Amino acid sequence: MISCATVNKSTTNTKPVKATVQNNNGYWQQHVDYKMDIDMDVKTYQYKGNQKLVYTNNSPDVLDKVFYHLYFNAFQPNSQMDIRSRNIADPDGRVGDRISTLSPSEIGYIKVNSLKQNGTAVRHETVGTILEVTLNQPIQPGESVTFDMLFDAQVPKQIRRSGRDSKEGVALSMTQWYPKMAEYDFEGWHTPPYIGREFHGVWGNFEVTLHIDKNYVVGGSGYLQNPQEVGHGYEKKGEQLNLPSGNKLTWKFTAPNVHDFTWAADPEYIHDTYKMDNGIDLHFLYKKTLEPVFFENWKKLQPKTAELMEYFSANIGQYPYKQYSVIQGGDGGMEYAMCTLITGKRKWGSLFGVTAHELAHTWFQFLLATNESKHPWMDEGFTTYISNKAENEILGEGKENPHEGSYRGYNYVVKNNIEEPLSTHADRYHTNTAYGVASYSKGNIFLSQLEYIIGAENVAKTLKKYFEDFSFKHPIPNDIKRTAEKVSGIHLDWYLNEWTQTTHTIDYGIKSVNGKEVTLERIGKMPMPLDVEVTYADGSKELFNIPLRMMRGEKKSSATKLEDWTFAHPTYSFSISKEVKSVEIDPSKLMADVNSENNTFSVK
Repeated sequence: MISCATVNKSTTNTKPVKATVQNNNGYWQQHVDYKMDIDMDVKTYQYKGNQKLVYTNNSPDVLDKVFYHLYFNAFQPNSQMDIRSRNIADPDGRVGDRISTLSPSEIGYIKVNSLKQNGTAVRHETVGTILEVTLNQPIQPGESVTFDMLFDAQVPKQIRRSGRDSKEGVALSMTQWYPKMAEYDFEGWHTPPYIGREFHGVWGNFEVTLHIDKNYVVGGSGYLQNPQEVGHGYEKKGEQLNLPSGNKLTWKFTAPNVHDFTWAADPEYIHDTYKMDNGIDLHFLYKKTLEPVFFENWKKLQPKTAELMEYFSANIGQYPYKQYSVIQGGDGGMEYAMCTLITGKRKWGSLFGVTAHELAHTWFQFLLATNESKHPWMDEGFTTYISNKAENEILGEGKENPHEGSYRGYNYVVKNNIEEPLSTHADRYHTNTAYGVASYSKGNIFLSQLEYIIGAENVAKTLKKYFEDFSFKHPIPNDIKRTAEKVSGIHLDWYLNEWTQTTHTIDYGIKSVNGKEVTLERIGKMPMPLDVEVTYADGSKELFNIPLRMMRGEKKSSATKLEDWTFAHPTYSFSISKEVKSVEIDPSKLMADVNSENNTFSVK
């Protein structure tokens, strides 16, 4: 995430949340305020940190412990990330066995030197990527306490998301780089070890001061507070720079109402600012040494990113901050607070596609802050859904179903018998393939198939209401389900259960057509409503809708409505008025039927 080109002390139009969510008037969420002072040595890739964290316990529970994430500790030989990567059947090629070969100067670490609770030293122990803290005094409901920490850290060699000296030569990709308070919610503490998946964080405010070599250009979450003191294109035009003497510059950022803080730095960054008409500044940081074709793609990307911002704001909810940054860094594409880090040496379609996907993550999972470890399908899947639609419209691709790739991926894992339920914890899928298809493809199909069940118009309304009700909170699967139910009036508990908690498949077939009677059969375990198109011998067509009884309703449609089909009945027959030429189940192809061969019938 990049700093603004101008001083901006706005706290955005957001407020700390102590409101209702998860359909429970007793909803609460914790709150944090970070102040960090960081001194970076760009020669050794080591830094010293001073962190003051004010933690507010909004829960009804008394807390006798707290936990921090120390993500950089994963980048050490024999860490859980290392062992997992070397034992999984299909390791991520970016990781492989690389962690196991890191030298002492290449590993990552965060070493907590001291920690105080309200001024008194407190007992703490580092266990892998988690800091376990036993409190001197329990934190009472409604109480705020201050934790003061001094820590040393080393940036690991770029392997996964974070790191130094990436393959594209970016010096510092500083993601998940600080001791980060773990989330505590109605389910308890969330302290999974960092094995390579994604993150969950506490909403709060950040003040970050960074001291770094004066030749480095920095991009970061939030708003740069001292642009005239750092230069590098951030200063206001026409105003005098006030650069301090010495070898380092001090960068000061504030980031209000976020659950993460990221920065990146490189001496070869170009910084472009694209100002949108709505007052949002888009920042682009990329290396000046990029080959001309890639360099031009980064220029071309800037107005298209503005179009993406407008699309997502219109179709989900208004982006609430005043800046967003697209930064060359990392090892692929990954979303963070008010920014993304993406690799920069990409063809145009790839660069636009990854930006569309990562920007969409600002809504899913950043503003709608689901637990990515437990529900990655709500993060990656919903992002895939809306970014597919955005790309299709903005690039004029004209795809009738922009989600076809997700359906192919889903069918692949089903046919190869490697599918796992979406309720599987992200770290514990048997294969990376199963995780990826579940989270990206099947999570996407949750929404695209929901268009088939309740109608595209209702899904569009659902996303807007979901954002309205649950942004700046931590929604769970039941929340998207209940939102869709409220919008459509259709019962969907069966859908959430079957699609996310089982591996039941959808398979409907045309059993027979006898004269003017059509008989259908349910072969798969998962029930669905059905759209059936009949083409008559005279060439005319008629679409029939067969609601699923447990839905207690049906989508609005011009189709001829037939009697409900119950789950228990394996077959269903209906009569038609004219001679049949052909019958097709689901002409929209939005239903994820695993066997399309029995979905059509033609009179020979």
